[in-house]
Amino acid sequence: MKKWISLLCAAALLLGILSLSGCGKGTENAGTAPKRQAGNDFIVGFDAGFPPYGFIDDNGNYVGFDLDLAKEVCRRRGWHFVAQPIDWDSKDMELSSGTIDCIWNGFTVNGREGKYTFSDPYADNTQAIVVRGNSDIHTLKDLAGKLVAVQTESSAESALVHERKDLADTFSGLDVENDYNTCFLNLDSGAVDAIAMDIGVADYQIMTRRANQRKKRFHRRNPTYRILKQSLASEQYAVAFKLGNTKLRDEVQETLDEMMADGTFQKIAKKWRLSNMVIIKGENRA
Repeated sequence: MKKWISLLCAAALLLGILSLSGCGKGTENAGTAPKRQAGNDFIVGFDAGFPPYGFIDDNGNYVGFDLDLAKEVCRRRGWHFVAQPIDWDSKDMELSSGTIDCIWNGFTVNGREGKYTFSDPYADNTQAIVVRGNSDIHTLKDLAGKLVAVQTESSAESALVHERKDLADTFSGLDVENDYNTCFLNLDSGAVDAIAMDIGVADYQIMTRRANQRKKRFHRRNPTYRILKQSLASEQYAVAFKLGNTKLRDEVQETLDEMMADGTFQKIAKKWRLSNMVIIKGENRA
């Protein structure tokens, strides 16, 4: 009897090992499958402090223009949408490791073409300068000797470090912060003189702050803001996938094209007051 029990235990152990081996192969094959299957997770990496593209609302929900676009893509393709907030400094590691399937968060194409596989650009964007309403800064030249705030790893920081270094060299310094809320608090207090940021984010931040002031009935010493007419640079936004992942990019692009053709894309842009930034075209794919 003991002999039979031993044989049965050995057989069960062998089956367990084979089963585990089969699971490992299944996971590997799933990662290299030519098509993402219905019901699979589609994990979108985003900065949860980047309104109106992706952020946390007052109820603790992940919301935003780009997240709404991604949700609609998932709905149409039968994928399970997962919003994954990430440390922006770690975005490349998250993408290369497979923790996220894409970076979809007002992500700039320009200068990054060789690092990612991109969708078609879907939004134009400008790097703008925001100042207090009563500021004596009216042109880019007026920023000489001033302290300018930027968000870390932002397009504005990149523009000032590279394309517009000549301008940045005239500043008294760059105040690099983790989020735009801190930048605006510093601007309100006078700790900084200006903020360099995306025009879409600037418009949303200013609109939201004005709405909150009205809601709370703050009428005394309310900060007001101006956006300079001169811009730092312009750029285009697209969805970034791991370099070489053209199959997933093509699936997403196909659905985005459908959304543009039937007006859904424009409807979502209007909801977030970004209609004037939308690009509708299907060319120059990376």
